Amino acid sequence: MNSEEYLELFRKTGALKEGHFILTSGRHSPTYFQCALVMQHPHYLQMLAEAIGEHFRAETIDVIISPAVGGIVLGTAVGQVLDVRTVFAERVKGTMTLRRGFQVRPRERVLVVEDVITTGGSVQEVLKLVQQAGGEIVGVATIVDRSGGSVRLHPKQLALVSLKAVSYAPDEIPPDLARIPPQKPGSRKE
Repeated sequence: MNSEEYLELFRKTGALKEGHFILTSGRHSPTYFQCALVMQHPHYLQMLAEAIGEHFRAETIDVIISPAVGGIVLGTAVGQVLDVRTVFAERVKGTMTLRRGFQVRPRERVLVVEDVITTGGSVQEVLKLVQQAGGEIVGVATIVDRSGGSVRLHPKQLALVSLKAVSYAPDEIPPDLARIPPQKPGSRKE
């Protein structure tokens, strides 16, 4: 599938939202990608996971890690496609952490899988965790890159959809967007 076909899938499932949204990054946007609405359909989840898995199939991967919450379902599905262990990192007191007995061992080859990136902040935190554990990052995969490719997190980075989505810093919100009550659908509650 190409980017436009993936976007049509988002529209069809109601996963491409319009309004006033506060993104996980803290930026404000008139659009929001709620990937969970696509991934709730096993057929679509499998299709997305296979696209990512096929892209990275030639790599030796020991473990897939995803930031919670958005990347967990997709990371697990990609892990199933590639038949590798999957873990996730989650925030504890604002800091991305490995919990629940999850670990990345020294020299393990790691693929980072996320649903959507705008600034790449959550993925950067996960990359740092992997590096601190001595893991080797094989690549980064995401369904949607809202930066249009301007956020480069790794030389081997895949986005199934890459587009330059409009977003604003909290002090730069245009008046027409500011008139709409904001929603905060992301997973970060701090």
